Amino acid sequence: MAEWITSIEGTEAGHQLALILALLAAVLHAAFGALQKGRHDPWLSRGAIDVSYMLIALPFALFVVPFPEPHMWPIFAGVMAIHVIYKILQALAYTKGDYTVVYPVVRGTGPLFTVIGAYFLFGETFTLVQWLGVGVLLAGIYGLAAYNMRNLVTQRETLPVAMMFAVATGLFVALYTTYDAYGIRATENPFTFLAWFFFLDGLCIPVYALLRYRRMAAPPAPGPLMVRGVIGAFVAFASFGSIMMATRLDKVGEAAVLRETSTVFAAVIGYVFLKETVGPRRMALMALIAAGAVIVEFGG
Repeated sequence: MAEWITSIEGTEAGHQLALILALLAAVLHAAFGALQKGRHDPWLSRGAIDVSYMLIALPFALFVVPFPEPHMWPIFAGVMAIHVIYKILQALAYTKGDYTVVYPVVRGTGPLFTVIGAYFLFGETFTLVQWLGVGVLLAGIYGLAAYNMRNLVTQRETLPVAMMFAVATGLFVALYTTYDAYGIRATENPFTFLAWFFFLDGLCIPVYALLRYRRMAAPPAPGPLMVRGVIGAFVAFASFGSIMMATRLDKVGEAAVLRETSTVFAAVIGYVFLKETVGPRRMALMALIAAGAVIVEFGG
């Protein structure tokens, strides 16, 4: 599998597979965000997810994939630092703000800075048509956030703080997307990066989540929380694994933009599972997001 992935990098087949993987990541990332924002405390949800994928990834990292090359360890150190800060900011944003307001702001901030970062790090460029697509997509995403904000009935008093955390989280989305793309391209076997990424990435947040759990006056039952964690772990493998592989196969910026159609799927999830309202205006804004992604894809 690793040899086949390497053989199609930069080819038309690689481009098509990267497109599929980026869209798959969009669907799954929206589901992942909803899992973290659901009925459990976001810190506990994130801790349960992280410890689950850490334990699942460990035997693969030790016994299945090739061991990382020596130059990968400083890269992994950078990956861990970036992702820990990202997850702290994301949990703070979800704690302070409504999911359908926070999520679009996070996802709208990320792709713009990812495209810029990919230019400086990988020399990637967008055509004028693709930049138009980015503008259309961002207009839809931020329009959706503004509409949700206007109709917000809960957590309105904490909205300014939530927006601050959401923008900061979006900046770290861009940072981890470009840095992870650098990391997965720096090793010969991409599955080595993925296995060790999920093991190392799951080491930190569960410790804080456990301490938080023990301090709660009425902590939730651990069984349902860990079930959510295991489900979230497999969603994370498919979601983050897909987008990382897409960034190895093709342009980082295009993959990042296509992933942000997750905002559309997040709105659907918010309506179906979190009982949040979706009306014709929001449907129109979601169509704008999808249109922007299509323009980026076919404007290259």
